[in-house]
Amino acid sequence: MKVSVIASGSTGNCLLVSDQNTNIFIDAGISMRRMQGFLFQTGLSWRDIGGVLITHEHSDHIYGLETLLRRTEVPVFAPPIVASRLRRMFPAAEPRILTAPAGESIEIGSLSVLPFHTPHDTDESVGYRVTGTGVFALATDMGCVTDEVRAGLLGADAVLIEANHDLRMLVNGSYPYSLKRRILSARGHLSNSDCAVLAGELALSGTRQIVLGHISQENNRPEIALKTVSEKLEGKGVSLCCAPPEGPLTLEWEGSACCT
Repeated sequence: MKVSVIASGSTGNCLLVSDQNTNIFIDAGISMRRMQGFLFQTGLSWRDIGGVLITHEHSDHIYGLETLLRRTEVPVFAPPIVASRLRRMFPAAEPRILTAPAGESIEIGSLSVLPFHTPHDTDESVGYRVTGTGVFALATDMGCVTDEVRAGLLGADAVLIEANHDLRMLVNGSYPYSLKRRILSARGHLSNSDCAVLAGELALSGTRQIVLGHISQENNRPEIALKTVSEKLEGKGVSLCCAPPEGPLTLEWEGSACCT
């Protein structure tokens, strides 16, 4: 299995999961040009893409979707509320916007995909657990870790989770109080320290690669996030790295995952 994180952050989110002859995007929060350029670099075309999975409707996750729907025939999968809104936003592409309810697996080529709810400040938001020759799971944009999130992540070979902010930097930073309160809420974004606790649980479940994503450029630094989380992983045999906001970062594994 191969996972390429093309972008992860407030300016855009998009990654590509490839396994055997199946390729899927998770989120389309960057321009169509960037997605197409990445496909070209990897020797793929849109005809090789089995689907695009959308986590939620915030612009940093769907920025390139309108152009993608207009220029390709790729199907788009989203949880029910999100799918309904996307159909209203892009009526010409309505037949290709398919519903993927949380808790129900969908099959795309050789991959089985399980959506699960994440607590975020939108009416519906999900993470995804993707199973093929390996297991990859993703959960960003969440204010806290619920039992449903744990069930979606635990035991995956490789996981991308959110380490959005350092609490001290956020509290002492320049954001207005209302925005700080939103980020700190149970439907906001995950802090480095909360991410570290989750990472420790993942390590005990057998996860061997953890990628920290959606790192705030204003309220965090990759080195701070890595230091906070690595303290919970010492001696547990887990590889840890950060997804750069402008990527790409590639994970590829047979048996155990590693960053390249």
